[in-house]
Amino acid sequence: MREKISIFTDGGARGNPGISGAGVYICDQSDKEILSKYQFLGHKTNNEAEYLAMRVALEFLKSFLSDRAGEFELVFHLDSKLVVEQMNKRWKIKEARLAVLAANNWQILEQLPRCSWKIVHIMREENKRADFLANQAMDEALV
Repeated sequence: MREKISIFTDGGARGNPGISGAGVYICDQSDKEILSKYQFLGHKTNNEAEYLAMRVALEFLKSFLSDRAGEFELVFHLDSKLVVEQMNKRWKIKEARLAVLAANNWQILEQLPRCSWKIVHIMREENKRADFLANQAMDEALV
């Protein structure tokens, strides 16, 4: 049986482009927290921050899953419809910067051991924890 892991990511930019941050919240199938993390991303657009937030989660998962036995079902929850549709290859990626970020995320996804994965769109209200963390990264950068 596959162990289900839920990944919530959010990226934001103040100014678009402007100071940006990523928030990542990961929990297991029992809703036990695995990771709660925020990271300042520098001067980025909102869409770049969304892709980079997913990358923060992927980099963590690459390390976390390599040390664990078993099979995993990863469910990524993002409130960015653009990133969800582009990562699922349903929408064309027109901006070169975003195409590079998507390619990097796909590469990491393919390297994850013993995993199936899906990327789903959720409403912003369902992503409050990741949004809070992304804002915390931006707030601390302003201090």
